[in-house]
Amino acid sequence: MFFDFGLIIVIATFFAIIARYLRQPLIPVYIITGLIIGPGLGFITDIEMIKTVSEIGIAFLLFIVGLELDFRKLQNIGFVASVGGSLQVITIFILGFLISMLLGFGYPANIYWGLIAAFSSTMVVIKMLADKGELSTLHGRIIIGILLMQDVFALIAITTLSTLNNLSFFLVIFFIFKGLWVMIFALVSGKFLLPPLFKFAAKSQDLLFLLSISTCFGFAMLFTYAGFSLAIGAFIAGLALASLPYSTEIIGKVKSLRDFFATIFFVSLGLELSLVSLSQHIPTIIIFSVLIVILKPLFIAFIASIFGYTKRNSFLSAISLGQVSEFSLILVAQGLLLGHITQEIFSLTIVLTIITIGISSYFIKFDKTIYNKISHKLKILDRVALDKSLQYGSHKEKEVILVGYHRIAYSIVEKLHNLRKDFIVIDYNPDIIRELASEKITCLYGDISDPEILQKIDFKTAKLIVSTIPEEDDNKLLLQKAKDANPKVMVFVTANQIDEALELYDRGADYVIMPHFLGGEHTSLMIEDTQDFEKLLKNKMRHVDQLQKRRGVGQTHHKNVK
Repeated sequence: MFFDFGLIIVIATFFAIIARYLRQPLIPVYIITGLIIGPGLGFITDIEMIKTVSEIGIAFLLFIVGLELDFRKLQNIGFVASVGGSLQVITIFILGFLISMLLGFGYPANIYWGLIAAFSSTMVVIKMLADKGELSTLHGRIIIGILLMQDVFALIAITTLSTLNNLSFFLVIFFIFKGLWVMIFALVSGKFLLPPLFKFAAKSQDLLFLLSISTCFGFAMLFTYAGFSLAIGAFIAGLALASLPYSTEIIGKVKSLRDFFATIFFVSLGLELSLVSLSQHIPTIIIFSVLIVILKPLFIAFIASIFGYTKRNSFLSAISLGQVSEFSLILVAQGLLLGHITQEIFSLTIVLTIITIGISSYFIKFDKTIYNKISHKLKILDRVALDKSLQYGSHKEKEVILVGYHRIAYSIVEKLHNLRKDFIVIDYNPDIIRELASEKITCLYGDISDPEILQKIDFKTAKLIVSTIPEEDDNKLLLQKAKDANPKVMVFVTANQIDEALELYDRGADYVIMPHFLGGEHTSLMIEDTQDFEKLLKNKMRHVDQLQKRRGVGQTHHKNVK
């Protein structure tokens, strides 16, 4: 066991270093590691043991997803997540079901094929978005909302398929009610039982870590005993702890375990692959790969567009969801044990998982580059939007143009009001535009990377342009268009990296805002005022007032970006 794990980690690390040097995503590398040391060279023989341990990786990932989940962030995208996510699952399930029938698969294998196609990988998507720092972006929140809806359907599917041999309406209802009772117990525990325990445990870092892990395993075992997935139990455990003041500290302590076991999980996919007799199923693999990697994201993009999101956010949300889910692996493993499907279908699912996760890893890593290349071909996404007139007031002859509202822009708007400046806010979140319109703030819905939006902006009369969106390519385009139209206009842009900031200065930016450094600069000025108690107290009261206002409009977390 020690030799097997040691070999997995050492070889995975070797390939990961090469991939990082070549700026490639790591997940395909881990899968290739499994292919090499498993079916390739036969170094790993106890694959079942590795597979069992890899499930812990899924549990830890979903545990942290639950911990990081702030339902307040999902309020604005709840409709597209619930209705749109449900439509996506049902539609792709039906397509997968019909395709499997045409390919000659019988019942109940058709049901499994539909479910394999319908769900996307929470583990892959969340990990890659977290690595890119995009979990709290608008498209990140849309993705999380849709994934949560898929997980609800996955829970129902796991429950239903376990009773497929003697399926009855009352049995399904019984399982659903049992699941509800377990979830109610989890939520009640998170509200009343766990807070005092963690308050006591927080006095010791070791005890806090141990109690956190115990909670994860405890809920996982509870849900498994109730007939549900271990992963679902871990996710609910994270939700139960999410409201605790120690959640951020718990995440920091558990992340390293998650990363370790997640690596084992991806390697185990390669280990499980059997190439025997798969050659005759190449058409099946190609057809379902197209359905999962291309058709499913296209359908999601259309849904997001119909709900009013720009083609950029619709595309970025959709392209991340083109892979097979780890829940699909759990489903087919269960189906194999129950005799619903054959070993051949199980192997095909593994192949599809490897192919789709590998392709989508590249799609997610280079999503914005892909979008910039094909954005001109996505105009149909803007045409299908139900609400195309999201704006308030005239967008002509404005003294100040503010691109992006959330984050630091909230304070900028307040200052522009105080200075009585004539300004307009441009944002690609329709809910923000509706909110601004309700407050009688001149605003325009659109994406600054969209040429049509750039044509609407009156650069010639503007004296100042401020972009709070830290997208380098978008800011370069804005700089070019603004300076070409009006060389005298001052342009402030935002960057997260020093190299990006220097590049923007080279392109003509008058000032580059770096949010990570602003806090330190502001604090250094505050330190100078520590000798003046009255001034410090005044600054404190003003800060408290600003925080209360921000909380009132839903800006409760420093990661609430874009």
